[in-house]
Amino acid sequence: MHTVTIDTIHIGQGHPLALIAGPCVLESRELAFRIAESVCRLAAELGMPYIFKGSFDKANRTSLSSFRGPGLEAGLEILAAVRREFGTPVCTDFHLPEQAAAIAEVVDLLQVPAFLCRQTDMLIAAAETGKTTSVKKGQFLAPWDMKNVVEKFTAGGNHRLMLVERGAAFGYNNLIVDMRALAVMREMGYPVIFDATHSAQLPGGAGAATGGQREFIPALVRGATAVGVDALFMEVHLEPEKGLSDATTMWPLDRLREVLVSAQRIDAVGARSE
Repeated sequence: MHTVTIDTIHIGQGHPLALIAGPCVLESRELAFRIAESVCRLAAELGMPYIFKGSFDKANRTSLSSFRGPGLEAGLEILAAVRREFGTPVCTDFHLPEQAAAIAEVVDLLQVPAFLCRQTDMLIAAAETGKTTSVKKGQFLAPWDMKNVVEKFTAGGNHRLMLVERGAAFGYNNLIVDMRALAVMREMGYPVIFDATHSAQLPGGAGAATGGQREFIPALVRGATAVGVDALFMEVHLEPEKGLSDATTMWPLDRLREVLVSAQRIDAVGARSE
C-alpha cells in the first residue's frame, strides 16, 4: 500500500485515521475560519491528522440559481488564509484541467469530483502538479473500474493518489454505499477515503436541490471504518440547515466529536489493525 504525504500528514496503512473536513462551499472567510478553528482544536485533542476542505466553486449544483461559491481567485485567498492562520493543510476540488496548476500553488490536496473522475485531462492535469490528489469514484462507476483511473493518474509517475467512495446510484434520487467497494479499491494499493456526507445524499431529491438523510451518517462512518478506510471526508457546518450548499447532509459541527471518537475506536480494532 502506498502511503501519501500531505504537508506533514501521512495517510495509509500504519498511520492514524485522518480527517478531511470543512464546509461544502466557501460561503465566507469568517465561516471558514470559525469551522477551521473548531475542527483544528478537536482534531488536536483526538490526535487525528486534519486537512481543511472548502470548495471555491460548485459547478454541478442542481439548479442554475443555486449558490456556487466565491470563485477561483477569492476562494484560493480564503484557503491560503486558513492555512496561514491555523497551520492546517487545505483541500479543494476543481472542475477544469486548466485550473489545476493555479490551485496547486495554494492547496496541499487536490480533489477530482465524482462526476469528472473519468475525465482523462482532469486526471493528467492533477497528476502533473505533483501534488497529492483524491479522486472520487463516480456514482455511476463500479469500484473495480477505478483501476483505469489509477492507470491514467499514475502514467506520468505521480503515485500521490487516494481513492474516495461516496455512494453509488440506486435507481432515481438515491444512493447506497456498497461496503465491498472500499475493500476492492484498497486492493489497488492506494489509500481509500470514505466520503460520509455525500454518501447520504438524495441527488436531486428535493426538486431544485439535492436532498439527503443526515441521520444515517454516523452508521455509515462506523461501517466504513470497520471495513477499513484510511481517512474520513465530512462536510461540516455550524448550522447545516442554513448552509448554502448540501444543507441536508452537512454534519453539525457540535456533533462531530461523537462521530470521530466512535470511528477511532473502531479503527483501532478494525480491518486496518489486522
